[in-house]
Amino acid sequence: MDLRQMEVVVAVAEEGGFSAAARRLHVVQSAVSGTVRALERELGALLFHRTTHRVSLTPVGEAFLPAARATLRAAEEARAAVDLAQGELRGEITIGVMQGLYAGLAPALAGFHREHPGVTVRLRQAPADQIPQSLRDGALDLAVAALGPSQLRGLTTRLLAREEMVLVTAPAAAAGRTGPERPVTTLAEAARLPLVDFPPGWAIRHAVDRAFRSASLERTATFEVNDLMAAADLIRHGLGVSIMPPSMAAWFPELPTRPFTAHAPVWTLRLVHTRAEQPPAITALLRHIR
Repeated sequence: MDLRQMEVVVAVAEEGGFSAAARRLHVVQSAVSGTVRALERELGALLFHRTTHRVSLTPVGEAFLPAARATLRAAEEARAAVDLAQGELRGEITIGVMQGLYAGLAPALAGFHREHPGVTVRLRQAPADQIPQSLRDGALDLAVAALGPSQLRGLTTRLLAREEMVLVTAPAAAAGRTGPERPVTTLAEAARLPLVDFPPGWAIRHAVDRAFRSASLERTATFEVNDLMAAADLIRHGLGVSIMPPSMAAWFPELPTRPFTAHAPVWTLRLVHTRAEQPPAITALLRHIR
């Protein structure tokens, strides 16, 4: 068993298929398939279920994947230690992000790249509820995410931003029956309006759900979308209102916002990783993220 075999297995698992893994690794599909088959023969067990439509991990594969990731990470750290001793950082960093990229992340990545061009940084978008397990499994090195206290157990965090969320409404010309005639100031008033909501698993949904539960209020979504641009388009045409962090609402300056005077849902964004001591490349990147 060697590192290349482990890298191929991880790529197939993360990309969900042999063709996609081959594209990621810049090799032909037959090379990926042959590598996996050779490793399965060596282990005496199948790592993947294969059908004409999808590839998925077997129970043995589920057990093998975290160990393979840990081994690859250890090898990467060994290479990074040598690079650091020679005065240059190399390697790869995978960052988990939610839709609605943290505004401070792009400048941080730009500054980091100027200082350490030998380090490859990959961004992976995922729903907030998937990010903690991906960190623990080693699929992500760190994440910028809005996570609740129960999701953060065993993880190291640093606060990046905290905002009281606002109600995003239609422009006056399109508001019609859905727009409030005066600024909405309570969750109870918002609950009576047609709401454009986001799917379970989204951090915005978590924050809004918590606020309504705390206020002992029920609400019903008129629309449920998994895209901020789609939500804004529905609001723009007067079909509903939505609750968002001000930093995201600012992407749509034509849409008026209404603050809540009390019990506003709170959006808390954190930098999250699995341990305080990190490889040199990640430590260097952490210094850039503010």
